[in-house]
Amino acid sequence: MSITVLVGNPRPQSRTATAALTAARHVAGALGLPGDPELVELAPLAPSLLLPGPPAEVAAALEQVSRAELLVVASPTYKATYTGLLKVFLDLLPSGALAGATALPLLVMGSAAHTLAVEVHLRPLLVELGAHVPSPGLAVLHDTVPRDGSASPELDSVVASWTAQVAPHIRARHHSRTAV
Repeated sequence: MSITVLVGNPRPQSRTATAALTAARHVAGALGLPGDPELVELAPLAPSLLLPGPPAEVAAALEQVSRAELLVVASPTYKATYTGLLKVFLDLLPSGALAGATALPLLVMGSAAHTLAVEVHLRPLLVELGAHVPSPGLAVLHDTVPRDGSASPELDSVVASWTAQVAPHIRARHHSRTAV
């Protein structure tokens, strides 16, 4: 099972990327999957996303996301939802492009008041694209994610608890798909 991490933060190497990679690694470990997840950061693609075509680097990122069997989709919370950068990229995917994939929504936020945004805003977008999206999505407070990308016991604890909830659903879905 391939794992791809899609990061919709306008800044490269962000806390959003750190949280998403941490989540992907925890899920991979719980599922016994080897290797590191593939990372698609949208920050470097931002200037090209609205160009006609799409340009080769955008097309490659769209293909990589479309091929993912397990997709962690992460964004900072911006105005109580995900970033426009993430929305523009996902709007370039054709209808049903994530059919067959399991998508895990993740939002990094400054306030716990935005916790529901992951379920109310990001989940429906991924479902609309055809992904299977187990509950719950992951809401991470940005204070738990170190700026330098280092390990954080707080982040690990939050992600481990979330992984314990979603991993059984992913495992069951994957086994039912491979048993056919």
